[in-house]
Amino acid sequence: MRPQGLTTKIFLDSGDPKETKAALDLLGFLDGQTTNPSLIAKNPDAQARLARGEKFSAAEVLHFYESVTKEVAALIPEGSVSIEVYADAETPAEEMLEQGKEFYGWIPNAHIKFPTTAEGLKAAEMAVKEGLRVNMTLVFSQEQAAAVYAATKGAKKGGVFVSPFIGRLDDRGENGLDLISNIVQMYRRGDRHAEVLAASVRNLSHFVRSIELGADIITAPLKAIQEWAAAGMPTSGEKSGVKSEKLQPIPYRELDLVQPRQSYNIRHELTDSGIAKFAADWNNLIDAGK
Repeated sequence: MRPQGLTTKIFLDSGDPKETKAALDLLGFLDGQTTNPSLIAKNPDAQARLARGEKFSAAEVLHFYESVTKEVAALIPEGSVSIEVYADAETPAEEMLEQGKEFYGWIPNAHIKFPTTAEGLKAAEMAVKEGLRVNMTLVFSQEQAAAVYAATKGAKKGGVFVSPFIGRLDDRGENGLDLISNIVQMYRRGDRHAEVLAASVRNLSHFVRSIELGADIITAPLKAIQEWAAAGMPTSGEKSGVKSEKLQPIPYRELDLVQPRQSYNIRHELTDSGIAKFAADWNNLIDAGK
């Protein structure tokens, strides 16, 4: 069951409802789940279909994604399920919004994931005004998080998630946990309408340090959740897993949260490469001739 005093919500990062059941059985609770095109592509049923040489049509793959999210949502009816729009480097905000509105109708507990790009922020700004809950993904800088805050002003608490990716920053020698700390600190000066969702969690140290740093939510693959459970679900004191002294610190920046979203420098190469990877994995499921 949930550790006493734990206020951070725990999400599973997966496109497989069987893993949702496994996490629920292991922890005794689960506060939500995040999905993305790459995770849906890894779903065993999708992989089995590809192994048979049978790709999806564009309509079929959307139906498959819908069926997965409905199964997950039924398992955690009080939680949140994040559904990601398809976006590549050329996708306009209006197209993202139309997808988001369609996906939002699939389940009653959806957050719609938009990429943290100029078009993604524009889509989120419009989505929030239409009453949609959003999860801004592929966040790799404090300026991107500031832009999300600006774009989603007026949203209710719980209606906006910001997803900084710890592991992908670690991969290139930067301390991804510093970004969690910096965004949490920056958001404390605001109205708290946007919540920090620690993503790309790779190990026990990422998990526990995110709790210690005050992340509102952690989303982690089943392997990392299993590691946390095996350690007794610690909420502090775990120092193993990442040798932070080998990682370049990410310094805190004083940013003014009252500026318009367009005033922040949101470009980041990891956001661009992340979008390209998600699009490629999604497109690999689809038979262009269907």
